[in-house]
Amino acid sequence: MFRAIKSFSFLAIFPTLLIAILVSGCGRNSGKAIQIKGSDTMVNLGQAWSEAFMKVNPDIPIAVTGGGSGTGIAALLSKSTDIAQSSRSIEPKEIEQAKKNGVDPKEFHVANDGITVVVNPSNPVSKLTIQQLSDIFTGKITNWKEVGGPDRKIVALSRERNSGTHVFFLEHVVKLGDKKSKNEFATGVLMMPSSQAIVEEVSSNPSAIGYFGLGYLSAKEKAVAVAKSAGSPAILPSVKTVLNDSYPISRSLLLYTNGAPAGKVKSFIDFVMSKEGQQIVLKMDFVPVK
Repeated sequence: MFRAIKSFSFLAIFPTLLIAILVSGCGRNSGKAIQIKGSDTMVNLGQAWSEAFMKVNPDIPIAVTGGGSGTGIAALLSKSTDIAQSSRSIEPKEIEQAKKNGVDPKEFHVANDGITVVVNPSNPVSKLTIQQLSDIFTGKITNWKEVGGPDRKIVALSRERNSGTHVFFLEHVVKLGDKKSKNEFATGVLMMPSSQAIVEEVSSNPSAIGYFGLGYLSAKEKAVAVAKSAGSPAILPSVKTVLNDSYPISRSLLLYTNGAPAGKVKSFIDFVMSKEGQQIVLKMDFVPVK
């Protein structure tokens, strides 16, 4: 049901290097490159959009880098990027800072995603409830035997705090959707620098559990079906289940610009929202908005 990311898999590790190569090979590149920064979940998607866009617009170079949603939004507020990629909505405090900096963030909903909980393929655990996930990541459940698995200590992996995926998972899973909840990630949870780092650790560690965007899922990890509660059906993440809203950990993927985009930035966003751009979303195992 899921396809491994092959040609794009190492982009999350060396995004700046590859895009530099792409830009240098664009032929008649003239003028300043469009800068796109932010979400690690979206970096492969942003690069796929950019490659396709530059094929038909060789005079418009694009540089795509990751670093997390917070990094992208901070770059937008400091006017050091043209487009911020984010897997979370901009926060009120960031909007206030934007006003102080003379920045007017404009949001574009460009794709959808299901946060995918993964374990090593050798792990027999195949489904978990939101409550069980919260208990695992807050340290209340520490052994796989407590959720039907082997007698083995759980190694929980999370994205680091600057990640929009981290923020979403904290709010909707760890805190069980209750903003007033005092639940936090346990001190023993390992904060990983990228989604690719979680891919590598889960694929090699039979005790590990982690999460990342649907587009990162490959044959090296096993997706866990997630249930809203003990009495609810456990649903596997897929394009279909995210689209019909049956998968309980779904979210929007966003682009932000400073004010209404114009010129080459507008051309790029128009491409992203076009039929071809949305087909790329599907090809990268995310969910189109159209």
